[in-house]
Formats: sequence, structure tokens, C-alpha cells
Amino acid sequence: MARWFIRFSLALFLLFFGVLLGMQQAHHGMERMRGYADPSFPSVIQIEKNGNGELETAVFGRTVTAGDLQEKKETIEELKTFNLFSELGRQFADAVTAFMETVLSLVGRAFS
Repeated sequence: MARWFIRFSLALFLLFFGVLLGMQQAHHGMERMRGYADPSFPSVIQIEKNGNGELETAVFGRTVTAGDLQEKKETIEELKTFNLFSELGRQFADAVTAFMETVLSLVGRAFS
């Protein structure tokens, strides 16, 4: 099962980047067909070096920064907190269900 999941994840990863590469090639083809670069159509993936020698990446015209990754990490941590409350709620529901089953079985025995 683990080998299947690894293969599936790799295939999904390759297909995703294949689609992005195809979109980038289509963008370049449209620019060549028009004969000029239209700024209203941003490039799919754009990687450039800035003045500090660092690489800047833009996907669909939006710059990807390390701050974005920090925000995503905080969002994931919030989801884990939510999962904690979800787990507590599930345990409470299980306890109430077990309690009601016990009470109803006692009532059933009393009337039998």
C-alpha cells in the first residue's frame, strides 16, 4: 500500500507540473503569435534573480515568498487545534451514547 501511495503521489506531482509547463509553453506560443508581450497576460511561472542575488518566484503573476509559507504553516497548526476539539467532541458523543445504551438496557431489564 505504501509503494502504491508513493507511486500515486509521484504521478500526481508529475502531472501537476506537466500542466504548469504546458500552460507556460502555451503562453510563450501566444506571445510569439502576437509578436509582442501583453502585460495583461501574466506568465504562468516566472523565476528571476533580484538585486540581492536571491531568486524570486511568481506563479500566475503572484509572488511566492517565505512569508506565504509561514502563513500556511500557521493555518495548518490552527487546523490541528480544530482537530483536537473535533476529537474531544467525538469522545463526548461516544460517552453519551454508551451512557444512554446502559440506561436503556437497565430500563428494559426492569420492565421485563
